[in-house]
Amino acid sequence: MSAPASSSRREFAREVERPEEELNLARAALLVATEEYPQLPIDRYLMRLDVLAEETRDRLGSESAPPVVLAEVIRHLFVVRKLRGNRDHYHDPRNSFLNDVLDRGLGIPLTLAVVLLEVGWRLELPMEGVNFPGHFLVRYPGEAVEFLIDPFHGGRIRFREEAQKILDRQHGGIVRLEERHLKTATKRDMIVRLLLNLKGIYHRADDNARALTVVERILIVRPTAPSQIRDRGYLLARLGRPDEAVTELETYLTFAPAARDVGRVEALVRDLKANGRPSGSP
Repeated sequence: MSAPASSSRREFAREVERPEEELNLARAALLVATEEYPQLPIDRYLMRLDVLAEETRDRLGSESAPPVVLAEVIRHLFVVRKLRGNRDHYHDPRNSFLNDVLDRGLGIPLTLAVVLLEVGWRLELPMEGVNFPGHFLVRYPGEAVEFLIDPFHGGRIRFREEAQKILDRQHGGIVRLEERHLKTATKRDMIVRLLLNLKGIYHRADDNARALTVVERILIVRPTAPSQIRDRGYLLARLGRPDEAVTELETYLTFAPAARDVGRVEALVRDLKANGRPSGSP
């Protein structure tokens, strides 16, 4: 993949290439949003997170016990500031843009988790994201007890045994809880999950141009992800860019020669080389 053309993509690439402990999650999430909002004042929104942390610190006074600090963070974000999950319009793309989440107070589990984590980290709380299937969570690994926090449902505290109930709601009771479901999410994992969510939204809306920008951002973070290389090829074909599409699809075939869809991809490559478009296109 060629180097990102836009300055925001170059900035995004620089951010996600940082070591985990140096990567600024909120900044990376805001840089995702610059694809939709090119003039986004990123530093202003980072200051909004600083303010949320300072407001919480002011309410705490001299109290510094981590469980008390955590309780006040949750109260301030979800009761005082009224952050909440957007249940009515879950697939609104604005729920995935951190600036919109801060402006509107509405988000999906992941973006609300980013706010919670960023404020908690500013107050030196040992919090981490959990890549739970279908419903992102935050973990507080306290000294006395470890529990999960559900930012989509008002920062509700959930203990490990409740995680199965969440899975049951997501998958109708056919998936049993395993350790891998509670794996800690790195900051890059969270950015990729954010981008995959946007990709799904744009795919459902048949917005190929926006879906392509998202796939290209995913490939900045995961440059050898075969499925994303393939999907970039599909999207380029749909957007009337056959030569670029062939390059991506042939790269996919090199990376994944035994994939189940090899025959379909090879047929598409033949169509593109012969006709400059997929079979059946107008």
